[in-house]
Amino acid sequence: MPTATLLDGTEVYYAVHRDGPLKVLLVHGAGGSHLAWPSALRRLPGATTYALDLPGHGRSSPPGRERIEEYVSDLLGFMDAVGIERGVVVGHSMGGAIAQMVGLTAPERVEGLVLVGTGARLRVAPAILEGIQTGFEATVRLISEWAWGPDADPALVELGRRLMEEAGPEVLLGDFLACDRFDVRERVGEIAAPVLILTGSEDRMTPLRFGEWLADRLPRGTFRRIEGAGHMVMLERPQEVQGAVLAFLADLRPERTG
Repeated sequence: MPTATLLDGTEVYYAVHRDGPLKVLLVHGAGGSHLAWPSALRRLPGATTYALDLPGHGRSSPPGRERIEEYVSDLLGFMDAVGIERGVVVGHSMGGAIAQMVGLTAPERVEGLVLVGTGARLRVAPAILEGIQTGFEATVRLISEWAWGPDADPALVELGRRLMEEAGPEVLLGDFLACDRFDVRERVGEIAAPVLILTGSEDRMTPLRFGEWLADRLPRGTFRRIEGAGHMVMLERPQEVQGAVLAFLADLRPERTG
């Protein structure tokens, strides 16, 4: 897997699949890595797809961050490092917060956004923030129980729990602090790019109303409910999510300027 070096020296690992001129960036959620994205999304037909490990995550160099704005700077730095002028940012949960903030602060870099299992505000229960510091493994198990729908493959649930544990308490706490501080409810209507919002019908972490609220306030927002899926919707329903993303990308292509 290649690396990109940011201006501050951070090494960002990423997977890339080249199959077309449209650039798509996959941004994972709290405590995740590029493995949060199934191959159906990492290998989108007709696009060049980048799935990165945010700083402090996966195989990227530490540290992690504690504010969404810092991750936005990292993502824009990554785009500069690999030569992406404009792209479609696909973000899950915390990654969706990053995507929204990119749409607000660097609209010239965005052709479209796909917001997966996220909201304009991502409050975190104080018990979770405390539990990460005082009972890390038990708290990760609790988060894992809430993150998946009732029909999720137990092997996927276990893999997700293990990967979150591997992120470690410092990185996970920083991510959840970043989420807890995130609130763009007063500004989200300024996002001018086309936006696809995907939420699982059984998502207990960012329920349907979060996605519906976004769609109501985004000038070019479209909401899609993924039936039966929980918060990890892209892993639980990879083909359905891929189909929705490909349809969204197909609608973007006629208006591309280069």
